[in-house]
Amino acid sequence: MQDIVFIEGLHTKAVIGVYEWEKVIWQELVFDIEMEHDNRVPAANDDIHKTLDYEAISNAIKGFCKEHQFELIETLAERLCALLIDRFGLTTITMTLRKPGAVPSARAVGVKIRRSA
Repeated sequence: MQDIVFIEGLHTKAVIGVYEWEKVIWQELVFDIEMEHDNRVPAANDDIHKTLDYEAISNAIKGFCKEHQFELIETLAERLCALLIDRFGLTTITMTLRKPGAVPSARAVGVKIRRSA
């Protein structure tokens, strides 16, 4: 196993849900992302170009959520993991996707998936 680079508590909005009323509103989503990455390579020369760019990955997540509409958070998580693996050359990603407010008596509901290239 390699080192883990993570982004925790990334908030964004998406049009997502199975009910008709959900298909016309923006809802909050919260992401926790863990990406396996060998940090010895960038650390050896203090080289930012050899590490994972947190901002670029965060912007890719936010952009994807704004540009796509799904009924299921499972579908969003699968497609987004595939995009991040491809775009950023990830070997393994673990994504926790929460949809706060989906169940009134719960703080959040969601999915946690782990995918590899």
